[in-house]
Amino acid sequence: MTTALPLFPLNSVLFPGLVLPLNIFEPRYRALMRDLLTVPEDEPRRFGVVAVRDGSEVAPTAAGSPEDVTPPGTDPAGGFGPDLMASFYTVGCVADATTIRRRSAGGGAVGTEDDGDDDGAGYEALATGTTRFRLLSVDTSGPYLTAEVEELPEEEGEGAGALSAGVLRAFRTYQKRLAGARERTLAADQELPDNPSVVSYLVAAATVLDTPARQRLLQAPDTASRLAEELRMLRRESAVIGRLPSLPAVELTRHPTSPN
Repeated sequence: MTTALPLFPLNSVLFPGLVLPLNIFEPRYRALMRDLLTVPEDEPRRFGVVAVRDGSEVAPTAAGSPEDVTPPGTDPAGGFGPDLMASFYTVGCVADATTIRRRSAGGGAVGTEDDGDDDGAGYEALATGTTRFRLLSVDTSGPYLTAEVEELPEEEGEGAGALSAGVLRAFRTYQKRLAGARERTLAADQELPDNPSVVSYLVAAATVLDTPARQRLLQAPDTASRLAEELRMLRRESAVIGRLPSLPAVELTRHPTSPN
């Protein structure tokens, strides 16, 4: 079964269960937030997040351009390559905007109700990843991109429970070596979940990886395959870090707010 979703491309990967803070200033995404605010608060305010393969999540500035050039952020496909399907990774994550706050012209949040966004100050939003989807097509006819998507079920796969326990042990070792034995770590100081799917996405988000590696984990065919790949990655990275003379402490759970 397919469905249509507003599309929000980012230079990062969103995983189910993870929180995504957004700082929204471009006209195309302000229009998206205005439309989401028309959805009743007791219903999901859904949009699709895909990682950008070719291009940038922020449209290039039009400073110094001729007057007939479309202002930055008003072209729904601005900043991406000519072939949109090739510009994005084809597996993404549905996001539910649990909080949307319109900013005042002075920069402060003034609430969740829309007044037409006349001052152009933008929005702050907090969304949570829910389910994965496969991108089937992209439509550029509106003020922002929309997509036809097919939601993907999360299959557990064989041996996910045992793999989950192994990944958590490897994750503890990885964090201790990355942050230093005397540093407090997520695994040591916080209770971690025992659901294999939740573990797989938490570790994927908390491990220092580039976008292609995160994307491979997102699009793994099932939880067990994702955990097996994470186990290999964690053991490999821990071995590399263990051979380094020193490494500064890194906070693994801090993620920068998207610039748009």
